[in-house]
Amino acid sequence: MIDIIQPIVSLIVTLGILVTVHEYGHYWVARRCGVKVLRFSVGFGKPLYTWTNKAGTEFCVASIPLGGYVKMLDEREAEVSADELQYAFNRQSVAKRIAIAVAGPVANFLFAICAYWLMFCIGYSTLIPTIGAVEPSSIADNAGLVSGHEIVAIDGREVAGWREVSVALVNFIGEEGHIPVKARKGSQGSVQSYDLDIHQWMLANDQSELLSSLGIDIYRPPVPAVMGEVLPDSAAADGGLKKGDSIVSVDGIAVKDWFDFVSRVKVSPEQELLVEVARMSASGSASTILLRLKPKTHITEQGESVGRLGVGVAPYKIPEDLIRTVQHGSITSISYALDQTWADVSLTLGAIRKMVVGLMSLDNLSGPITIAQVASESISSGFEEFLRLLALLSISLGVLNLLPIPVLDGGHILFYTIEAVFGKPLPESWQLIGLKIGISFVFVLMAIAFYNDVMRL
Repeated sequence: MIDIIQPIVSLIVTLGILVTVHEYGHYWVARRCGVKVLRFSVGFGKPLYTWTNKAGTEFCVASIPLGGYVKMLDEREAEVSADELQYAFNRQSVAKRIAIAVAGPVANFLFAICAYWLMFCIGYSTLIPTIGAVEPSSIADNAGLVSGHEIVAIDGREVAGWREVSVALVNFIGEEGHIPVKARKGSQGSVQSYDLDIHQWMLANDQSELLSSLGIDIYRPPVPAVMGEVLPDSAAADGGLKKGDSIVSVDGIAVKDWFDFVSRVKVSPEQELLVEVARMSASGSASTILLRLKPKTHITEQGESVGRLGVGVAPYKIPEDLIRTVQHGSITSISYALDQTWADVSLTLGAIRKMVVGLMSLDNLSGPITIAQVASESISSGFEEFLRLLALLSISLGVLNLLPIPVLDGGHILFYTIEAVFGKPLPESWQLIGLKIGISFVFVLMAIAFYNDVMRL
């Protein structure tokens, strides 16, 4: 039950924060432009809790936590008394209406900067991007990268961990030419430059396998193949595997570590495996037993059949020399936060462009289910990870809302800009057609995102 409730609560908290920030941007600028705000709602549907401030604005928390809105006094929606016409949104200048529309996305960007600033001030730990192995004749091998190299920069941008490496590589999906990489042998080695030659890179690949497509394997310290969790009614439980069991061999071949064990299971769906297990008794003595395990078939997002036992690894500690702590002072963190925010904006715009022209699959779109899962995981991982997720989602929300699509803030800005250029608003019939097209487009994207979420499950 907790596994279901936690993602739901995480989604509500995450969307609640982002929506409140976005709508508060609209509200704050509207009030300073002299517009009367009737309602500030977080969520849609039936109000769960409301209160009214001295200015007459009703603040509301509604039952469907998947968005929000700011309702302003407007003659196009209801009759406005003569003494309040000056406070109506539609009576404001074009400049003020544009400012109110753009304020929501701007609030999202400012929030992201603040979140990143706090994250850099607190500090976070990351796995140093050390290459474990390089596949012969691969892109990385041809460029001269070898096992033990630590990646320090990609395309001129410093990278502290594998997360930054992956994000930097996303910018090159579908591109021609080369990826400039800087790396060094060990922490004290001199930094050298390498060019990874690419040709329509990742167009025909699963875009979650950025590193493997280059021939790079992440260095992983040996992790003991000890069971930390055995799911009930799983193939492992059916075969007699228990929490705390240590895998010695599979089909007579010694198991090196956890990753070796997982790789053997994945390639053996519906095949019986003879597994030698070391098990500790209640008295503390060890014994070796043989189990026959038959991994169940699991279909990946790419339609590949892999074996799955339903087990999790026992907790283990990564050696300290493989971990880097990233932390900056309160002043220095400002520049890092601005730089990270701009990098995320560029990444989001680049991803949108590549989806439009077909260089990136629409499978990358995610909906509320994926957001709930990622939010839950980030909250479990620590406050710094949650801040990072909030910042990235806030930037995505800001960028998407600025797209010139009717029904989004960018669509309203487009209409107001046309009005400013031609001296009169677009005919209402044209605006209505644009809104219908915009709503249809948004619903199609939502349907694709939800479908992707379900397929990932």
